[in-house]
Amino acid sequence: MVAALAGADAGGVATYSSAGASFGFGQLWTVPVMCVLLIVAQETAARMGCVTGKGFASLIREQFGVRLSTLAMLALLVSNTTVTLSEFAGIASGLALFGVPALVSVPVAALAIWLLTMSGSYHRIEKILLAISCVFVTYVVAGVMVGPDWGDALNATVIPRFSTDPTYFSVLVANIGTTIAPWMIFLAQSNVVEKNARAEDLPYQRIDTVTGSVVASIISWFIILTTGAVLFPAGIAVSSAEDAALALQPLVGDYATLLFGAGLVGASFLAACVLPGITSSAICEAFGWERGSDRNWQEAPVYRGIITAVIFVSAVIVVIPSVDLFGIMMLAQVINGVLLPVLLVFMVLIASDRHVMGENRNSRAWNALTWFTIVAVVILTIVMFVLQAVGV
Repeated sequence: MVAALAGADAGGVATYSSAGASFGFGQLWTVPVMCVLLIVAQETAARMGCVTGKGFASLIREQFGVRLSTLAMLALLVSNTTVTLSEFAGIASGLALFGVPALVSVPVAALAIWLLTMSGSYHRIEKILLAISCVFVTYVVAGVMVGPDWGDALNATVIPRFSTDPTYFSVLVANIGTTIAPWMIFLAQSNVVEKNARAEDLPYQRIDTVTGSVVASIISWFIILTTGAVLFPAGIAVSSAEDAALALQPLVGDYATLLFGAGLVGASFLAACVLPGITSSAICEAFGWERGSDRNWQEAPVYRGIITAVIFVSAVIVVIPSVDLFGIMMLAQVINGVLLPVLLVFMVLIASDRHVMGENRNSRAWNALTWFTIVAVVILTIVMFVLQAVGV
């Protein structure tokens, strides 16, 4: 649940808002498709964790060697640091709606996140993150308040609507990158390992992964619905998640704006709590260094050092004047969309290996769905770049 909901973060809000503002309900059809693909990725990661008792990074190192593992970890570090930066940008943008300047909100949030991740109790952190997840209800309420055309929205959800605009494909790739982010695979599997789940716990893990994926997809659907119903007809372009919230104000009232802003802050804070820890945990696991929220500085200096560095660097960049925060958010999601196939290839090969997974290896149908995800992301990325190159 935490892994799936953390995907509806600052970059997610920005991406889904951009999709709605630019194309109305035109990308609602992608939500159920993404939901199925998210379930496939999350369930596979959870199953690998239950069966092997190891994290994804450790399995990559064992199956593909140190060189490929190093490449994967470098990509994860770059991607996750960029996404963490976007979370602080989301916190700054969201709290700015309530009159809190970035020079105050970002340092306070960074300190709170650092203290939470250093608290030394995985179960305490998990409970706090689940409590924060309740803020996502605000997006559903905001979506109902704007009074959309429900019939048209449901039609757009079932029947795909395409566009030749290259921006359409850029946003589509970004949607994939934020819905099924590379770090989610590591987080979902790491959570299972942290809880010492075993093969007999698979039914419960499947309930968790499916429920989390469906709830996360409902949230993204309502964000596209809200901005598509209000901003697209008014011809209002979105250049930041904050812009999306502010643009709602004159059209549907203060409450929808405040709800949208509150959701943005909560979503960003949730993901910012998750990303530094999972980044550090994956890197330490790949190279055999001590890790874990229950390890102190003496026991796991690299683990805690990477977390501290990611939080500090991200917070500092966000408060630099004239930084294009929305551009960074969108870039982070596109990077995720491009990098995702590499990690999914690792995942499907490991999950299909009889020697690693035994009787719990991927079925043919599950393999087909995973390879479909990989091929779809690659094709969409190529189409996006080709259309941009020819200026269509």
